[in-house]
Amino acid sequence: MHAPSPNPPRRARSISVAGACFAALIGVGALTATSAEAKKPQSQKPASQCHPNPSAQKDRDALAQRGDISQLPKPLRDRLETLAARPHSAVPTQAYAEADQPSQLFQYYLLDTKGFEPNVFTKQFPGVNDAAMLTATGFDCGLATIGAERLVVEPKPGLPTDPNDVEAFIDIFTDISGLFVINNESGWYEGWMIHDLRVAPIAAPRPDGHAQFGTITGADAAALKAIGTGHNVPGQFFTMDGRDIHLPRETDQFPSTQTNVVPIQLSMGAYNCLQQSDCHAYWEFNYTTNWVHPLYELPFTGGIPGSFEAGQVGALSSLIPGSGPSGIKNSPITYGDNPNTIGVLAASGPRDPDKFEADIDSQREFRMRFIPSGLAREIYLDVYERVASFEPGVPFPQRLFDAYAAEVRRVDQNNDGVISAIEGDVDSASDGFENNERLFLPATSFNRFAVTREINDGTLAPRFAPSQRAWVLTGSLKSVNPPVPASTGRDSDDR
Repeated sequence: MHAPSPNPPRRARSISVAGACFAALIGVGALTATSAEAKKPQSQKPASQCHPNPSAQKDRDALAQRGDISQLPKPLRDRLETLAARPHSAVPTQAYAEADQPSQLFQYYLLDTKGFEPNVFTKQFPGVNDAAMLTATGFDCGLATIGAERLVVEPKPGLPTDPNDVEAFIDIFTDISGLFVINNESGWYEGWMIHDLRVAPIAAPRPDGHAQFGTITGADAAALKAIGTGHNVPGQFFTMDGRDIHLPRETDQFPSTQTNVVPIQLSMGAYNCLQQSDCHAYWEFNYTTNWVHPLYELPFTGGIPGSFEAGQVGALSSLIPGSGPSGIKNSPITYGDNPNTIGVLAASGPRDPDKFEADIDSQREFRMRFIPSGLAREIYLDVYERVASFEPGVPFPQRLFDAYAAEVRRVDQNNDGVISAIEGDVDSASDGFENNERLFLPATSFNRFAVTREINDGTLAPRFAPSQRAWVLTGSLKSVNPPVPASTGRDSDDR
């Protein structure tokens, strides 16, 4: 346990301690995470409160020989070995096979605290938090906070092994070094796979004039190209100002200078960290989990410039599932979290979004707050790219509310404003399509990753989304083609 100090260290002291004890903390011969770390002198003694990993070399070597690690790409293997050599409560999580053949690594992300504007969770600011205890990054005498995400496909019989197929079953392993445990108000860390919106291809409109699924009209394309410098042409990452892409970077200044891309953020679930400030999490990516938060929450997170000052934080709740301000609002008695064993409309009472599959359809969850990731993309096409074919001239956020209600309506079969497990099943039919494969973005299309420091603010959206004000880590996609074996042993329950 890390007890708060009555005299929290100042930033200058933290820096000097980091310089004194880095080498001892990770152990002799341990791989370093950054070039700056590599330059730390090996001969200096640690300060009294800095305690190295006494088995750093042994832990590193043992991990390197593990069957799920030994064949990984060198940058990923190096990062995981570095985590094992650092102080830790557990070495990086072992990936077990869930089929007769080993799982296959097809992509990964290397995480650090670079690539976005520093915030109060990643930096000490004079007069703000330089005299306060550290609560996120800054562990073990100033070691950099780093991590890795491994994505492996399960080669189960009868399931696709191509990770581009939305019906593939994929395991995601998170390993992080350098985040403090969150103690108060049930806070947590949350990982997010990020898909940046691209300009859609051009196609003829539907009979009602609206663009077909996944496309824009010729009039939309012409209007987009006229914005900014003409960047927004089909296939490019969409930018809100029509100029060259500006991903988040350290020189951004909220709220005046921000990224111009439109992210779709898919939650990896909540987790916390351990005594030695290492974090390990596991998540399953497939069509039952490839769902995102209700987009109509975004104007109420405080992350859109001006929304906090307008008093909009927390002004709307998605606690009772429905299709938002422009859509259907449901009764909390029929759609709320019911404490009774037998519910009002179906066979079960307490809401359980993980209860996606069942042999009896009435036992599948129908009160979903999330929506499929590809449907989120369709909503964003309405909001940002279909400037001629969808509500021309209607401003944000009204067009977001309207688009959300309109696109949910196309998939919602019983007009309750909710995409139930049955309605959102990949094999269900909707909107004239024979199945719902189009409603899901493949794992390979998520080009970035981030970790946020969350509090229980009542929303499912990332804290302060779409900004980076609660980010603590980020990284970009690294593809592995052909995939490599990345598991060892057999999962005892490989359903």
